Amino acid sequence: MFSAFRASSSAAARSLSTTADRSGKHLNVEYRDNVAVIRFDSPGEKMNSLNMEVMSEMQEIFDQVQSRSDVQAGVLISSKPGCFIAGADIRMLEACKTAEEATAVSKAGQDFMNMVENSKKPVVAAIMGPCLGGGLEVAMGCHYRIAVEGHKTAVGLPEVMLGLLPGSGGTVRLPKLAGLPTTLDMALTGKMVQAAKAKKLGIVDMVVKPLGPGLAPAEESTMKYLEEIAVGVAKDLASGSMKLPKRGEPKNFQEKAMKFALQYDFVKVGEHDLQICNICLR
Repeated sequence: MFSAFRASSSAAARSLSTTADRSGKHLNVEYRDNVAVIRFDSPGEKMNSLNMEVMSEMQEIFDQVQSRSDVQAGVLISSKPGCFIAGADIRMLEACKTAEEATAVSKAGQDFMNMVENSKKPVVAAIMGPCLGGGLEVAMGCHYRIAVEGHKTAVGLPEVMLGLLPGSGGTVRLPKLAGLPTTLDMALTGKMVQAAKAKKLGIVDMVVKPLGPGLAPAEESTMKYLEEIAVGVAKDLASGSMKLPKRGEPKNFQEKAMKFALQYDFVKVGEHDLQICNICLR
């Protein structure tokens, strides 16, 4: 279904069709076999996080990917083995002094996630390490998510612990993937789930086993392995040889009952109706 991790000889052969195109402060993109591999690596930071500068770079790169007719798909991956995207930069949120400024930040994030989600070119999120808050919202905007088992990989919406709720579409996309009960549980408690659990809930589509130590450290080898798989999946999705899984199907009786109930428009009781009720009860 997708290309497996190859030996160094095949990697050398593949490099003939690999070109680097754009390098920014936080992200760079490399084109491999008609797939744009976008790597996130904020300099001098242990964790990748989202701020306006990062989002601006992401927007430029995705615009570039969309404009190239030779590019059929994309992969979003971190160059930091210990972190995908840890969430929004708190300093960006602290800098918002008015409701209008906070709204503009949230709107910019929503617009970007919508652009990725609506792209005709499939985008695969390759997750290794924490994928939290805005990081999970970015991943959910992608068409397919692959996560590494272990290596501190976890997904969640912990911003509620700071008195915040997801502001870039997470409250809309997570219910479509995992159902409303799971969304409420995660968004209102800050609960984080490991890769295998995330797969069971429908938040990620594939889980890969990490590699052990070899000629390179285990984390480095696993990251390369994850990228190989993600590029293969992106190519298969673009060619149509692999289909996206069905999303949001009820997984248990509770979810089936809730889906059944929510399909109806229940009668809303207005203020006038309440007044009539009060009169009748007297």
